[in-house]
Amino acid sequence: MKIAFFDSGMGGLTVLNEAMNQLPNEEFLYFADTLHVPYGTKSKEEVSSFVKQSVERIVKEDVKALVIACNTATSIAVSDLRAYYDFPIIGMEPAVKPAIEMNRSTGKRVLVLATPLTLKQTKYHELVSRIDDQSIVDSLPLPELVRYCEELNFEDATMIDYFKSKFAAFDINLYGTVVLGCTHYPFYKEILKKILPEDIHIVDGSAGTVKRLIQLLSPSNQLKDSGESTIKFMCSDDNQDYIEKMKFALNLLQTKR
Repeated sequence: MKIAFFDSGMGGLTVLNEAMNQLPNEEFLYFADTLHVPYGTKSKEEVSSFVKQSVERIVKEDVKALVIACNTATSIAVSDLRAYYDFPIIGMEPAVKPAIEMNRSTGKRVLVLATPLTLKQTKYHELVSRIDDQSIVDSLPLPELVRYCEELNFEDATMIDYFKSKFAAFDINLYGTVVLGCTHYPFYKEILKKILPEDIHIVDGSAGTVKRLIQLLSPSNQLKDSGESTIKFMCSDDNQDYIEKMKFALNLLQTKR
């Protein structure tokens, strides 16, 4: 049986890459909702419908767990999915808690980068209000970044100018941690390192998500300890060219291990 990963596009490959590191013997399925990418600029109702349609296709593929490798989709749809399906469904949320813990004693602030829709959701505001007792968290929407990633635009010159323009309103020296609150954003981690001060930590939720996946599957002995890892790629418009793009993007991540 496969462990499935779902995202609107190729952002969830960053989570799949982490799972491949930690679970080298598993069979994986990666499904991208290419008919509707990006999610972060659409309405809550639209995204909820798109996610449910995609998961209906995914469950036909003999899966033992599903990772919603998209912060926006998690915040909107994960509760409904868990109520409907009886296999483990693991969601994502911006790594605000570890970021705050890293900065409690430093006097530094936390900057969360995410899609506009993620930052609007009650789930995100409840998360921040629950753990940010020192009011050190700021948020910055980056609506264009998913599109850049989907276009495989990783050019230093273009992206450095983009990030500098977005950070212009902030005194970046006040921050100790930047949170990548969308699974597309870790593709730009190396570029961010070039423009952020060296002492700023850059974190995302991939490792924590895979840790939770392992916790849910281990007690029932559903994790494989031998065998060759495989990946099946699917997308909602059955676009073979996009599947090749995903393979290319995953290879980029793997070369950065």
